[in-house]
Amino acid sequence: MHELEPVTVTCPYCWEAIEVLVDPSEGEQDYIEDCSVCCNPIRFVVRVDDGGVVVEALGQDD
Repeated sequence: MHELEPVTVTCPYCWEAIEVLVDPSEGEQDYIEDCSVCCNPIRFVVRVDDGGVVVEALGQDD
């Protein structure tokens, strides 16, 4: 089992900081998950490189 890495992002709807858990062993990822604060659907784009994990949180119109 791979260790999940916590990453803090800002919700593109309510602007609250939320923490998501990312599995860096999966490489690039693109998925939708509801905001834990306002429940709007956020598109998460995950990239893993030598500098670590980068997570973009996008709204439906982005």
